Amino acid sequence: MSDSLAVERRGPIGLVTLNRPERHNAFDDALIAELTEALRSIEAEDAMRVVVLSGAGKSFSAGADLNWMKRMAGFSLEENKRDAMGLATLMRTLAHLRKPTIARVHGAAYGGGVGLVACCDVAIATVNATFALTEAKLGLIPAAISPYVVSAIGERAARRYFLTAERFEAAEAFRLGLVHDLARDDDELDEKVGGIVDAMLACSPAAQLAAKELIRAVANRPVTSELIQDTAERIAKIRSSPEGREGVAAFLEKRRAAWVPPEPPAGN
Repeated sequence: MSDSLAVERRGPIGLVTLNRPERHNAFDDALIAELTEALRSIEAEDAMRVVVLSGAGKSFSAGADLNWMKRMAGFSLEENKRDAMGLATLMRTLAHLRKPTIARVHGAAYGGGVGLVACCDVAIATVNATFALTEAKLGLIPAAISPYVVSAIGERAARRYFLTAERFEAAEAFRLGLVHDLARDDDELDEKVGGIVDAMLACSPAAQLAAKELIRAVANRPVTSELIQDTAERIAKIRSSPEGREGVAAFLEKRRAAWVPPEPPAGN
């Protein structure tokens, strides 16, 4: 990785940190490509169980870098399409990652930064974090991030914040469902993120992957006979899988399932 992105593998946890604090972790085409590649690399590693995405310095991410935007303004329509596909690919990669993902949010999360938050499975923010979908102020629209942001906050809230580009506080982000929990400060933020990580590590990796696929399969779809059949097939498949059998056996035998990390030695 370059100086703009830090990736640390800490046991089963992949820590991915946007590392442009002097620019409030605003991203350009190079960082977008690096982050996409880092996520794919972690996804390919069986030992990696959870991904935590954060930002260095005072902000989570201020969205698009102004110098990058200036360059894009001089691109042709076709060049802009190719460039925009880079960001769209990043968002889809994060949203559909096979590993559980957590956004650790502090400071500013603007524009594409909101998209990163919406793409993660769980998001925790400090109470002083701020959010904004600022694109309309620049004569733009939040197109690449829109499927994930609208899914997170709903169409009604999107009508307001896409059209006004207003900044909103962490409490509003929590109310809208963009973030799942709030922390008083960075210490409590790390504590709460750690608690979510521990909860995720206690669950079956195969079940988590199947659960993410299940959500995409049933969300916003009518309950038809075909959907009911699909859900029955999904639970039957996971019940008969090695991890499904191991999980039930561990529960009945009152022991830790094979995928649960061992407890650290006392005093650590």
